[in-house]
Amino acid sequence: MLPVKKFIEFAQQNNLFHANSKILAAVSGGIDSVVMAHLLKAAGLNFSIAHCNFQLRGDEATRDQAFCNDLAQQFRVKFHTINFDTSAYATQNKISIQMAARDLRYQWFEQLRQQHGYDVIALAHHQNDAIETILLNLTRGTGIAGLHGILPRNGHLVRPLLFMGRDEVQELMEQNGLKYVEDSSNASTKYARNKIRHDVIPKLKELNPSLEKTFENSLQHFRDMELLLELRVEELKQELFSENGDEIQIALSGLKKIEPKRLLLFKLLQEYGFNETTVNDLIVSLDKHSGRVFESETYKLILDRERLILTKKDMGQPQTVQLNEGDHEIIYGRYRINVLHDDSPLIIKDNPLAVAIDSELLIYPLTIRPWQQSDFFYTLGMKTRKKLSDFFIQQKIPLHKKSAIPLLVNGNGDIMWIAGHRLSERYKVSAKTKKVTIFELFKEP
Repeated sequence: MLPVKKFIEFAQQNNLFHANSKILAAVSGGIDSVVMAHLLKAAGLNFSIAHCNFQLRGDEATRDQAFCNDLAQQFRVKFHTINFDTSAYATQNKISIQMAARDLRYQWFEQLRQQHGYDVIALAHHQNDAIETILLNLTRGTGIAGLHGILPRNGHLVRPLLFMGRDEVQELMEQNGLKYVEDSSNASTKYARNKIRHDVIPKLKELNPSLEKTFENSLQHFRDMELLLELRVEELKQELFSENGDEIQIALSGLKKIEPKRLLLFKLLQEYGFNETTVNDLIVSLDKHSGRVFESETYKLILDRERLILTKKDMGQPQTVQLNEGDHEIIYGRYRINVLHDDSPLIIKDNPLAVAIDSELLIYPLTIRPWQQSDFFYTLGMKTRKKLSDFFIQQKIPLHKKSAIPLLVNGNGDIMWIAGHRLSERYKVSAKTKKVTIFELFKEP
């Protein structure tokens, strides 16, 4: 007899599928997936079978494919199959054969789900697979997410056999005389998972014969802990995070109070690509001087006076752009500068995004570039020069915004305009000016 009642109850308790669901069952022909297919059939569910031939085991792979086709015909369900050149895919993408096979099958399963309207994709993982996953994660290093093992449901992927252990699956197969095919690679211990399966778990079961049951209870505790952590992280985001244009600001005063700081700060920043090493460095720097910058692959995190500033990296920021005489428009990163020429003196007032400069003072080609540490200029109304770094500090411009500000530089090297902020005293329009050139700054969306 098959445990159909337990099978259905587990599916209902974990919201895997219901009586009217259209299910795509991933069947390799091995013992686990064959038992799953028989349970789906015995439960009277609407399912089809999908089988991947990775072309890695020669005749054995062809045999498995034929077996799954026969099983689908026996059940009178639709059969999907595909042949992959797994070795070529692994070489092309510079990944292991195991990772290549995983990528290929999950991509194909999802394509089938969308094309044929399947509600879920059923995978035949059981309790021992979950134990193996946890032990693998522990050996490689993991957070709480790595301790919950394999989830019963993850998006469209469902695992309806997680209420059973490997021994129970084997017993069902023998009691019901079910046929299956054996993958010879499962016996090899050259793969990490197989080594844990054949060498480690038997030793653990000598210490605890009820290992699967013990892990089943622990898994539920870990899942509940992860849920609590996720809820706390969402609460903290609501309390501490605020959006300001294209950046996120995180209040330092509140951040310093959270505990456990290392865990919660890592979870808050994890989605932006920051790792635990960076989080440790950040914690050490929280009470030190502002200006420290931390980077992930796609984001910058700037330690400012009263907040952390989280902003996307500008991967396309140009270093230098030339503006020639006669140009009417120039693009600089995410900015556009329009150039207008006027024969009469004109002073631009109350508009920091536009300036008028005495045309006779311009030496072409002009340059638009980001600031450098050694830069200085003559601020409007002052006869002595000032370092740009001091000007930015006085204006309280955050570090990450300094490098994004375009500088309009004359052909002689003088900084004429800190675009959007200040005109140089030396290039202002005066009573003697006969002709002006107007520069107007626009930020592109």
